Amino acid sequence: MISLDKITTRGKALYLAYDQGFEHGPSDFNDENIDPNFILDIGIKSGSNAIILQKGIAEKYYFRSEHAKKIPLILKLNGKTNLVEGQDPYSPLLCTVDEALDLGAVALGYTIYVGSEFESKMTSEFSSVVRQAHEKGIPVIGWMYLAGKSIAGKDKKELTAYCARLGLELGADIIKIKYPGDLESLKWAVESAGKTKVVISGGVKEDEKEFLETAKTIMETEAIGMAVGRNIWQNKNPIEIAKKLKEIIFK
Repeated sequence: MISLDKITTRGKALYLAYDQGFEHGPSDFNDENIDPNFILDIGIKSGSNAIILQKGIAEKYYFRSEHAKKIPLILKLNGKTNLVEGQDPYSPLLCTVDEALDLGAVALGYTIYVGSEFESKMTSEFSSVVRQAHEKGIPVIGWMYLAGKSIAGKDKKELTAYCARLGLELGADIIKIKYPGDLESLKWAVESAGKTKVVISGGVKEDEKEFLETAKTIMETEAIGMAVGRNIWQNKNPIEIAKKLKEIIFK
């Protein structure tokens, strides 16, 4: 078994996500949170288990900096923009396992758009990443996201559980899935993941009270925690909201 000790605390985890710039451009940012150093500072002061970055930011802001000693790095290996329309999504491999480890990563992330017509390309790339990472004792997190024309009109509960099961079958150590909307659906997805651990995406910015209530619901399942970006660093008091979230996750 691959150890998750470097990115969990007593089997639970809060990850601070900052890979959104690749997928969304600068639309999520203001003059403050557009600076990666600002986000790294939040991660360190809040005691998050790890920070999620793409290669470029890891190379220019994390690697060989004071931050590298204070918060573990999960490096996202693939990505796509939101500019290409009219086709199913494909998120190609952009960073190798060796490059990620050279930048100080202790875990790797990769998105698979489940239901996309390009799904098989992504599952193939993901399988190669898992093989190489496990040879080096490094855990891999699968972003298992529903997307594509083929999922239209199908049951979200079953599709989310399918995502979770696919992560298990592919050998992911942790999967990151979106909250399917209700407790029972999430319980079924987590059960479908078997021994693969589950974290839930924080998603788009929500009302703080509603977001924390959702977090409480999530932690009624066997999910180990959350990977949250905008609901922390878009908050007026990001360190405080992160600490409130930690209280829920690590209660």
